[in-house]
Amino acid sequence: MKLSALAGTAFPELNAALAGSSGALDITSLTADSRKAEPGALFVAIAGSKADGAAFIDDAAQRGAVAAISASPHEGSRIPVLTVDNPRAFLAIAAARFYDAQPETMVAVTGTAGKTSVASFTRQIWAQAGLAAAMIGTTGVTAPGRTEYGSLTTPDPVALHALLAELARDGVTHGAMEASSHGLDQYRLDGVRLSAGAFTNLGRDHMDYHPTVEHYFAAKMQLFERVLPTGSPAVINADDEWSDRAIAAAEGAGQRVLTVGRKGKFLALKRVEQKRDSQFAEILHDGTIHEVRLPLAGEFQISNALVAAGLAIATGVDARTAFLALEKVEGAAGRLQLAGKAENGALAYIDYAHKPDALEKVLTAVRPFTTGRVIVVFGCGGDRDRGKRPIMGEIATRLADIVIVTDDNPRSEVPAEIRSEILAAAPGAKEIGDRAEAIAHAVGLLQTGDTLIVAGKGHEEGQTAGGVTRPFSDLAEVKKALEGHAS
Repeated sequence: MKLSALAGTAFPELNAALAGSSGALDITSLTADSRKAEPGALFVAIAGSKADGAAFIDDAAQRGAVAAISASPHEGSRIPVLTVDNPRAFLAIAAARFYDAQPETMVAVTGTAGKTSVASFTRQIWAQAGLAAAMIGTTGVTAPGRTEYGSLTTPDPVALHALLAELARDGVTHGAMEASSHGLDQYRLDGVRLSAGAFTNLGRDHMDYHPTVEHYFAAKMQLFERVLPTGSPAVINADDEWSDRAIAAAEGAGQRVLTVGRKGKFLALKRVEQKRDSQFAEILHDGTIHEVRLPLAGEFQISNALVAAGLAIATGVDARTAFLALEKVEGAAGRLQLAGKAENGALAYIDYAHKPDALEKVLTAVRPFTTGRVIVVFGCGGDRDRGKRPIMGEIATRLADIVIVTDDNPRSEVPAEIRSEILAAAPGAKEIGDRAEAIAHAVGLLQTGDTLIVAGKGHEEGQTAGGVTRPFSDLAEVKKALEGHAS
């Protein structure tokens, strides 16, 4: 593809350069990593938190890059270096043009908690409606004939658009993806041709990246204000404390707001009846009450299901079909996932809750069907927001009957120091650093009517400490502990 076609008209500051010989250059690949540059590549120099990509332009050239894009001039390079005001946005839009193909219907969901579940439920509703559907998110990629584990909530633009093109070639017509605050702030979703967007809720998260909660919220709202085409459906959970502001942002951007939840107008939740492993809901839509049995525990899953149903209906699925599909959905991996039952009937769940709001939601969710004690095992990740540690300690001791503080992913930090910051606000909590040992101890405590939550890692299959990631699965450890205590 010619560089002039790759850039298009979205970056007028390139017009003069593209009118010359640079615009005629043949581009055979895109990269923001100079180590991945190859003959014919266009290297996009992006300034990161630790290094400026402009410092690696010469390295990219030596590896075969034929041109580079940078935010500032780079003198003396052996290849043309074109300047744009926003290299991140350029990379995303150029990647969309380079790979071109995408599923015909794409939706994105943002918020602090529930993104993975909403994307998963939306995919499943589409699939139940007979559509070839995929999801992209924290747990990876799920599509007809493929399930692949991933590590980023929102992939980088080049990987994302390569994936979207591959899915489209494989016949996928509908795709649901998560929109993280990092991904939105770093323009990773620009170029995705969205048909609808959604907002779940907002809590404290990523305070190691965002200077304030206001900045964090503003990043989330870029989904409605910058990425989603004007006039598109914006499905918003109406029951969160940030909902009114999200509604105002979406309306201010000219989107067609569709609210869901107890305060929702598009899908209004009229009644919920909780059971141990499911819940019954009555939902009002377009003047008709629909009765739905959701085969998942936790009222927050009703909220996620409503957002997903809203997205499915907004993109053409018949309402009755969407509600019937909810009765067959499977929970996303590691999201209040039942890991097993003790011989006495006590339930053991794993959950990805690794931030205050999510931990509070999951502990609150299991209380209605717990006749005994709520037991929680959790920790906090290293090299991340330290301020949430005492907050999570307070939440755990307030909402659970037995609290066991253990290691999550300490990364480069000293594990004992992380635990001490949690324990400072968790009087009465037991400290067991080894996560497998902590899980085994908790399972050994289970009595009739108890519920165990192992929180923080969910679907993850590794634990990172001291720069090394070792195989570790909460699900496997809970199952092993339950088998070990079976008579």
